[in-house]
Amino acid sequence: MFKPMRWAAALIAAITLSAPAIADVSISTSNNPAITLNQRLGSLFGAETNILTSFSVRDLSRLTRAPMAVQDTASDELTKQKLAAMPVAKGGDQWSCLAEALYFEARGETLKGIVGVSEVILNRVDDSRYPSSVCAVVNQGTGERYRCQFTYTCDGRPEIISETKAYQKVGKIARFMIDGASRELTEGATHYHTKSVNPRWARVFPRTTTIGFHHFYREPSRVARN
Repeated sequence: MFKPMRWAAALIAAITLSAPAIADVSISTSNNPAITLNQRLGSLFGAETNILTSFSVRDLSRLTRAPMAVQDTASDELTKQKLAAMPVAKGGDQWSCLAEALYFEARGETLKGIVGVSEVILNRVDDSRYPSSVCAVVNQGTGERYRCQFTYTCDGRPEIISETKAYQKVGKIARFMIDGASRELTEGATHYHTKSVNPRWARVFPRTTTIGFHHFYREPSRVARN
């Protein structure tokens, strides 16, 4: 709940910033003792009263409306309800590679988090600096332990999918994204890492957003890659 004084202060600050042209009263910085503090405050609040009366009921309602709770919605296109209603997804190699990557990289994340990882993979596919297919992006660098792009492909452990429901969930998301969903969550990110690590490139690449346990970054076009 808003405290009355805090609400009033926030409202006055918002109005002052949003309507500088309305107020034509300036408070002198003179040290003249004849200009009392009460006179100054009276002039100030008189101006704010004029500003308040110039706002419509709708404007005031918008300024004081409490923010809505953020829901676990990947975008305006995909919600938990829509995901649940989708049939079990199927597809070819590209879908299979994306679903597998989402399973091993992000199955414990929220819907937004899983979509965010899928955006990174698909953004790389569209970037000329990376391979031009999902499978090639996911498996880039695989062959030398811990030198790959996605750790699960080169950590020396077999990729065994044992959580059927989780795989079905990421499979639906993979299908949805490959079929042309917009990518709005990560603002063109090409990299991500968990909060528990701090890779060297994260000091150079601009961070675009944070979702769940992952920070997302966009590789600058002028940064050379090894």
